[in-house]
Amino acid sequence: MAKPMNVIVAQSGGPTPVINNSLRGVIEACRDMPDVFGTVYGGWHGIEGVLKEELINLSAQDPQEIALLRTTPAAGFIGTCRYKLKGRQQEDFERVIEVMKAHDVGYFFYIGGNDSMDTAHKVSQLAADRGLSLVAVGVPKTIDNDVGDSEFKLIDHTPGYGSVARYWALNVQNANEENMGSSPADPVLVLQAMGRKIGFIPAAARLADPNRELPLLIVLAEAGLPLDDLADAVNDTLKTHGRAVVVVSEGFDVGEIGARKDSFGHTEFGASKMMVGQVVINYLNERGLPVPGSARANIVGTDQRHAMIYASTVDLDEAYLVGRKAVEIAASGENGYMATILRAPGAQYSVTFDKVPLEQVANSERFFPKAWMADNKLDVTDDFLAYARPLIGDDTPAIPMEDGLQRFARLEPLFAAQKLARYVPQNYR
Repeated sequence: MAKPMNVIVAQSGGPTPVINNSLRGVIEACRDMPDVFGTVYGGWHGIEGVLKEELINLSAQDPQEIALLRTTPAAGFIGTCRYKLKGRQQEDFERVIEVMKAHDVGYFFYIGGNDSMDTAHKVSQLAADRGLSLVAVGVPKTIDNDVGDSEFKLIDHTPGYGSVARYWALNVQNANEENMGSSPADPVLVLQAMGRKIGFIPAAARLADPNRELPLLIVLAEAGLPLDDLADAVNDTLKTHGRAVVVVSEGFDVGEIGARKDSFGHTEFGASKMMVGQVVINYLNERGLPVPGSARANIVGTDQRHAMIYASTVDLDEAYLVGRKAVEIAASGENGYMATILRAPGAQYSVTFDKVPLEQVANSERFFPKAWMADNKLDVTDDFLAYARPLIGDDTPAIPMEDGLQRFARLEPLFAAQKLARYVPQNYR
């Protein structure tokens, strides 16, 4: 009987509250099939850890700590990265193959978004070209919900989105209480949401007010609304209600903001010189409001993607199961696929877990459907609510506590012995 081949699992891109539960799904599913999978290694900070041969032994970790990954947010356990393997980086690709060979790796799982699926696809292709017995499988992840196609046939939603949607549903509820109480002095509250130029995240604010009873305006980047028109809409709302809550996408076009880009080429709005939300309130205040008081901004940051107390239990469960599905795909010997989540037809929410070719999702970008945007460009439709409502679940996750603080999984630094010469990734030379 052939010796089981070892595994490398790694993560890439921005974290989510549930990313570690997909990691847990991979680890535990591999552990359940010892005849197929050998030692499971984690790439320390994604593909960078693979390139540097920094591989942490996940099979040797305490199973109770692995179980705690369910409610350990972000990517602090094995880390993530924003290092992209581009076609011209031939040395990096060769190094990946060398590391796989040196550690008897036959399975590679990459957890991430569309750029990460591109990396997994390239690794699977290169391994096949080199005659290496390697199965590469992608595990979807992104709060932006932008992996796949706009018809939702490749994937219905990505793990991470349900939790950030719940974050916004609950935070808008609380923000409305703040605005309602302080509106004589601060009648306008502008909240800036993540999501670059794709509006699934700010759209989730409507989940806080599905019956449209609040003075809530939602501004997606895709709406293409001029700043002057937004100010008119805010002032009209103030004349009617005396106050307004505005959720604006970080990608809403307000002109030059000194944007910075990451190594994937994506704009990092949170690291730019000026925040969109700040520009909006400056414009509103300078133009003048029809009521006393000022507009204020609440620019929430990366807590949108790491606040475990807001995580969706539906999202947590699906993140785990899609990780296990990836292992199931690999165990069958199918190379070059991404595990996916597909929604079953019908009014009752249910999903199935399947696979799609990596080449179909590599570098894909799903946009917010125009049919889900309201005609006034300041709201979303009930069809979007029907899509998003099941994803946030009905319960708050049970989070283990210790001395009044959240108890996260604790990793032992058990790194594999390095067998190759030191290597500096190409992008860092």
